[in-house]
Amino acid sequence: MRSTPENIDIIYEDNHLLVVNKRAGDLVQGDQTGDEPLVEIAKSYIGKKYNKPGKVFLGVVHRLDRPTSGVVVFARTSKALSRLNTMFQKRETEKTYWAVVEHSPEARQAQLTHFLVRNPKQNKSYAHPKEVANSKKASLSYKVLAQLKNYTALEIELHTGRHHQIRTQLSAIGCVIKGDLKYGAKRSNPDGSIHLHAYRLALIHPVKKTPLDLLAIPNTADPIWAALIESDKARA
Repeated sequence: MRSTPENIDIIYEDNHLLVVNKRAGDLVQGDQTGDEPLVEIAKSYIGKKYNKPGKVFLGVVHRLDRPTSGVVVFARTSKALSRLNTMFQKRETEKTYWAVVEHSPEARQAQLTHFLVRNPKQNKSYAHPKEVANSKKASLSYKVLAQLKNYTALEIELHTGRHHQIRTQLSAIGCVIKGDLKYGAKRSNPDGSIHLHAYRLALIHPVKKTPLDLLAIPNTADPIWAALIESDKARA
């Protein structure tokens, strides 16, 4: 199920921000497919809810890959957009992801550092253990969140923001994300999603200057995400 102005999953909303729990399959911003992106769907939602005539302003601050789900922040004012852009560029945010992988990592928790080279024609990145030409350093930390029936769930903290970073780095250590054919998964998910979810985004409100801890619950209609949520509740 894709997002529409009627079913869009709003996590947080005020005069400056709109935070959405993106569904897998939603485009954040338009591309060559011509499919309606989430930013336009969110504009329609705002226009209808607040009966706004004319064009609605909504700035794209960051993106998630189309098959990925989770927290996406949009700016409702130019002031918020400018300040959020600076915060994201300076890495003044905390991003936590959940990933369900086909094989368990050797260590239950670790920091991964690779040098990624992006291939735009393939829309894919490649991980190298050492710096090579045109590479960018990528770093993340993970820990095992839960051992599910046939898969392992990981919690990931991103330290850098590279193209397909989590997908590439996990694949490089033999922990391919479920459904991610591009990076070596055994089979695709029926809905074209991958089991990677932007679960949490913590930041300082760009205008109010108060802390925001934004959580996005994965799709509970998916039995694997549902099992992980139950496991997480049991640990709490």
